[in-house]
Amino acid sequence: MIQQQTILRVCDNSGAREVKCLKVLGGYRKRFAQVGDIIVVCVISLRSTSKKTSKVKKGCLYKALIIRTKKSIRKKSNSQYNLYENSVALMSTSKNPIGTRIIGPVPSVLKRKFSKFALLSAGFF
Repeated sequence: MIQQQTILRVCDNSGAREVKCLKVLGGYRKRFAQVGDIIVVCVISLRSTSKKTSKVKKGCLYKALIIRTKKSIRKKSNSQYNLYENSVALMSTSKNPIGTRIIGPVPSVLKRKFSKFALLSAGFF
């Protein structure tokens, strides 16, 4: 579960390393976000300082899709899985991904909602 002021890792190749959650989108007084929700983030640190490799700027605001959370997730088949990090993928205002690939697996829940992000990843779980 992601809330305001949570530090997240970026799992795409947009150029950002860490971001901070500023707002959880999707409703009035919504406090927590789960896998598949959209949040507003601020870039804290970049992977490299060169402008050629980075598509984002430090301190700028972006929307992000939550890819993985530490909180365990229960499937319909009553099985649970949990991951080791909180990570997001940055998106533009028109809900298109900024990066061209996603590092690591993506939950199969995102196949239906965000097919553009599912196509950029290597595997599903």
